[in-house]
Amino acid sequence: MKLNKSHYLGISLGIIILIVSILFYGNRVFYFLVGIGLFVMAAPFVMSSVIETERTKEKEEMFLSLTRDLVESVNSGTPISKSIINLRGRNYGSLTVNVEKLINQISLGISVRESLQNFAKEVHIVSISRAVATIKQAEEAGGDIGQILESVAKSISEMEKLTKERRAMISNLVVQGYIIFLIFIVIILVMQFKIVPMLSVFGNVGGNIEGSGFSEMMSISAITPQELSNAFLWLLIVQGFFAGLVIGKISEGDLKAGIKHSFFLVVISVLIFTGTNAFVTPAV
Repeated sequence: MKLNKSHYLGISLGIIILIVSILFYGNRVFYFLVGIGLFVMAAPFVMSSVIETERTKEKEEMFLSLTRDLVESVNSGTPISKSIINLRGRNYGSLTVNVEKLINQISLGISVRESLQNFAKEVHIVSISRAVATIKQAEEAGGDIGQILESVAKSISEMEKLTKERRAMISNLVVQGYIIFLIFIVIILVMQFKIVPMLSVFGNVGGNIEGSGFSEMMSISAITPQELSNAFLWLLIVQGFFAGLVIGKISEGDLKAGIKHSFFLVVISVLIFTGTNAFVTPAV
């Protein structure tokens, strides 16, 4: 991922917030400001990942339109090289730039096979690379390129249809995942503000450890409410991160797509938890 102005801006603002948070070290607001700072730093990267994922989906859809256009042209008796050149000026969304490069390469005399190979490398999408490899092999073998293109278009269409049906079927599971995590945050907050204050009234705990023929007394220092609070925070972070990856894997079949879910869950948990601890005083 290449860094752009939004990335540098987010990093700069995040560092400024983290520096300001140092002024509140020892105060309950400190962790809340740290959470905001990290959120500001990570937000541009996550948004770039989301945009890239959506762009990948769009390119796959546009490639299906491209393949269908080629099928119509080739079936009419036009060679595949000429059919590709005839695509000039058509709008294929975010794939238009790549298509124009493909057309320019063929127009300059570069072979269809090499041009398609360069096209697949630039697009860098697995499904498109496989389809291009099939078309390239058919072009090399000199078979019925029209039938091959039609089969490729049908295959891509079926894959896209199955993907959409899969997303529709598991959309409820994604919503349930978010709801369950929010309930988990509420449970942690109840423990933080109800159970932890009760534990603060206990002092040192004596334990009697009996072994084979000997015994000794052991003094265990009571865990402070702050230590338990930090443990709860890390529990939420770890739970949110892996829950997001699972949601992404279930919904889109890709752990990379789960990064955005992990980001949202971690940010929600950190801001809610640290914000509540910063502005709400637990009852003792």
